[in-house]
Amino acid sequence: MAKKATKKKAAPKKKAVKKVAKKAVKKAAKKAPKKAKKVKKAGAKRKLNPALLKPYQPSAILGAVVGNNPIPRSQVVKKMWNYIKANKLQDNKNRRMINADDKLKAIFSGKNQVSMFEMAKHLSKHLK
Repeated sequence: MAKKATKKKAAPKKKAVKKVAKKAVKKAAKKAPKKAKKVKKAGAKRKLNPALLKPYQPSAILGAVVGNNPIPRSQVVKKMWNYIKANKLQDNKNRRMINADDKLKAIFSGKNQVSMFEMAKHLSKHLK
């Protein structure tokens, strides 16, 4: 009687073992403890950059709106927005646009309407 040759199917088992091993490694990596976050103290405040607090002297034209005393740029923008909202100079249809009155027209280089993003460019010309 002739014996039939049998082939071993060892190769597929090795692949299956490798896949299971890879999945186990991935799961272990996911479960690895994360770095501890730094806990902020309740009383600690964030320090501001002193360059942002540098006072600028507004020009006479800008001084009519925000005052003549040296103030930081952030306060200039804040006072400009207070003036715009108090005089209802924001465009009703497109809220990004600012309609200039006589005082603002001088600041905005004679333009009747300026976008809120363009306003900073015009303000920088009047701060020294």
